[in-house]
Amino acid sequence: MTDLTRLSAADLADKLAAGDVSSVEATQAHLDRIAEVEPAVHAFLHVSGEEALATARDIDARRAAGEQLHTLAGVPIAVKDIIVTKGLPTTAGSKILEGWVPPYDATLVSRIKDAGLPILGKTNMDEFAMGSSTEHSAFGNTHNPWDLDRIPGGSGGGSAAAVAAYEAPLAIGTDTGGSIRQPAAVTGTVGVKPTYGGVSRYGLIALASSLDQAGPVTRTVLDSALLHELIGGHAPRDSTSIDEPLPNLVAAARLGRTGDLTGVRVGVVSELTGEGYQAGVSARFAESLDLLRSAGAEIVEVSCPHFTYALGAYYLILPSEASSNLAKFDGMRFGLRVEPDEGPITAERVMSATRGAGFGDEVKRRIILGTYALSAGYYDAYYGSAQKVRTLIQRDFAAAFEQADVLVSPTAPTTAFKLGEKLDDPLAMYLNDVATIPANLAGVPGLSVPNGLSDDGLPVGFQVLAPAKADDRLYRVGAALEALLEAQWGGPLLDRAPELEVGK
Repeated sequence: MTDLTRLSAADLADKLAAGDVSSVEATQAHLDRIAEVEPAVHAFLHVSGEEALATARDIDARRAAGEQLHTLAGVPIAVKDIIVTKGLPTTAGSKILEGWVPPYDATLVSRIKDAGLPILGKTNMDEFAMGSSTEHSAFGNTHNPWDLDRIPGGSGGGSAAAVAAYEAPLAIGTDTGGSIRQPAAVTGTVGVKPTYGGVSRYGLIALASSLDQAGPVTRTVLDSALLHELIGGHAPRDSTSIDEPLPNLVAAARLGRTGDLTGVRVGVVSELTGEGYQAGVSARFAESLDLLRSAGAEIVEVSCPHFTYALGAYYLILPSEASSNLAKFDGMRFGLRVEPDEGPITAERVMSATRGAGFGDEVKRRIILGTYALSAGYYDAYYGSAQKVRTLIQRDFAAAFEQADVLVSPTAPTTAFKLGEKLDDPLAMYLNDVATIPANLAGVPGLSVPNGLSDDGLPVGFQVLAPAKADDRLYRVGAALEALLEAQWGGPLLDRAPELEVGK
């Protein structure tokens, strides 16, 4: 592995700007790393080497001509395969979209291309973002670079694994109930779910429209801030996009790196700690609180009593919206088409055969649940009641943010579990999102930063939550904790990861 793949995106950008390295060299180094470790990790569903190198050559030429470029111009990036990319396959991890090449770019992809970041490829994911382990991909599991026998989180395990394995310095994920933050926690990376509407959803294949949010996956908090500022901001094609400028996220991250949190009130959510959390997770969380206190933060305990109902409400709202959103995959307009083996070829029979063959078990399970929750006679009892709980959770957040500037918790209750361990127990799998789901229900931003290793030697994540549109608070507190931990460890957490057994 070359040193270029070990650099943070910010450091690589500095070298590119100084002329110490070319974008072609940086991009090729990452493509070589992908070729080396992909047989073991399987983070990518599609690698776009020629396209990435073409972008890199263009950026090098423009930089040589003296053109003013974006800070991240020439820095390679990977994109989760639920985000449409013109000319590159987009499958959402599903057989029903196998081979589909979109005719347009998502808004965030257009911004990435306009800024000149070479797109290395599309990353693996749970089918239509339904899962917590990337074991529900129709195209095979992704493996955790820390231990190839363990899951990399989900649904965006591909993006997190690619960054953790040094295959990409930057990646894009999507977070519907924790699918950026939970993979970040179990792979020792940084993941950010922006405020709902802070990054355009135009061009994201919808799972649950009121919950989905794209965001950065990186190795440092500053890298996330740089990428967030690039892809974020108002987008006219998205009616849910916030028509306000983003706060200065990069400045907040740089301020945080000074390690001074004087006057910042940090609220510990009592409902997101204690019973059900792995001992090592709880121990690292307590140690991180002590570090924040040493930096001048005031630690207070807050209660959000309705968070205990968040998991149940989420798994009614999400399947209901998924049932509606996935109705478009009918074998008629695009994607897979399967005709019945015998009998008349009618629209209804083609749709049934296509969806039966194209969707995996988890997608079918959630469509059935959502259709039932929306059905006549049950709507008020299930979907309607879940939306009422959602309102109560939003009120809990509002009350808590009157007592604290940010809220904190462990990102996930456990470290990465073994592949196959929970695959046949959906309810146990769903519990991995217990700490991350409330933020999606309320639309508030959240960040996960690695805060150590549990007793099993696997990474642990520390979650920071902020009020809507106050994403800069995430970056200040997250960067401060990151700096304090690096001073304690002598470097980034990923430096302590075992070298990949690439021949495995």
